[in-house]
Amino acid sequence: MDTIAAIATPHGSGGMAVIRISGPYAVQRAAEVFVPVRGCSPLDMAGYTCGYGYFVQDGVRLDDVVLTVFRAPHSYTGEDVAEISCHGGRYLTERLLRAVLCSEVRLAGAGEFTRRAFLNGKLSLTQAEAVADVIAASGEKELQCARALRDGATFRRIQRLSRVLLELLSDLAVWADYPDEDIPEVDGGAMELRLKELLGDMRGLLATYDYGRILREGLRTAIVGRPNVGKSTLFNALSGCERSIVTDIAGTTRDVVEEQVRIGAYRLRLSDTAGVHETDEPIEKIGVERSLQHLQEAELVLAVFDTSEPCSDADAALLERLPVERTICVCNKSDKGQCWTPAGEYAEIVEISAKNEDNLKTLEAAVERFAQRQGGAWEDGMIANERQRDCLRTAVEAVQEALEALQMGMAFDAVTVCLDAAAEALLQLTGERITDRVADTVFERFCVGK
Repeated sequence: MDTIAAIATPHGSGGMAVIRISGPYAVQRAAEVFVPVRGCSPLDMAGYTCGYGYFVQDGVRLDDVVLTVFRAPHSYTGEDVAEISCHGGRYLTERLLRAVLCSEVRLAGAGEFTRRAFLNGKLSLTQAEAVADVIAASGEKELQCARALRDGATFRRIQRLSRVLLELLSDLAVWADYPDEDIPEVDGGAMELRLKELLGDMRGLLATYDYGRILREGLRTAIVGRPNVGKSTLFNALSGCERSIVTDIAGTTRDVVEEQVRIGAYRLRLSDTAGVHETDEPIEKIGVERSLQHLQEAELVLAVFDTSEPCSDADAALLERLPVERTICVCNKSDKGQCWTPAGEYAEIVEISAKNEDNLKTLEAAVERFAQRQGGAWEDGMIANERQRDCLRTAVEAVQEALEALQMGMAFDAVTVCLDAAAEALLQLTGERITDRVADTVFERFCVGK
């Protein structure tokens, strides 16, 4: 491979910046621009060692720098790597990068350092993708999940699935290829049980995709209720600003108002909807229809009721529409007393006063518990993006077809074809078999210096 270089720290002014060089000419190029204050030349530096000196070009000292050398294969990319830490002025950093570039060293492309780490066997493809997730993490849970992926949890979980597939395929191959040998016949009943167990494990891993999407994009959350129960007041309290107009006039909110808010470790894509009630007024009717649409599409529903007043017909009608398993019932205006409590197996029932912001922490804790329950055992690996999801979904469908073929009494050859397709999909997921086009798509979302 050729040698590449790039600025590995964000553009702009800062205390320091890092210029990274990777490839067979990396240390040689560092020796050509770095003059140590004392000690040995970069060519003689061992891996994982640093030297203090000057960055020099054409005899001109450009900056005081620290040079760090990593020797192949014990580096991030698996190649010789030299990193020059300099002062973080934008002009200075770009000047030093231009000085590093030469006929033997070219500018790195987006994600090219991590791509080389993948190609050199330092990372699996799922681990490489997790590097971008670590960089993009905006909350503690996102960082924890990205770190679990970066440490290879997903790769190990998929390998366990692959091993089961390969064991089944090897049993089928041996029995088919050596019919005259004294080899026990494949037990269809035992294979059916193993396929069912494998299918359950694969579907369990596939289900983690939704949790990963929630962490990346936020939990789609709709605040619903009849007019004048305090929906907009609650929306503003959770948002921390006056995003929705609040009046004592019923029907003030006629369209959906949206805001991204963070509750604990989770992000909510919060929607304040128009009051749900019967109306003949055309504009209000459109608002109610949009509210009901958000109610159906939301991953979490905060159903707000004014329980200081008796349960109205509009309240009762809304209760009939609620998806109980993804609804937190919010009994508002608790400062005025409570006449009734919603009955049902809802995710949570919380009493608050949105106007006085009483018990908001209790509601936030309920939301966090709900979001956490969506996660499952993500610490053992999770599906983090659409590419991984598509590969795993293909594998699941192939195993399902193998199971159906077995149950229908079809020849084992048909089962083998299906299991081969499942194994191929898992290999594509981990990157053990991957096309250049797929690799380009994975790494194009990285910054240049990574």
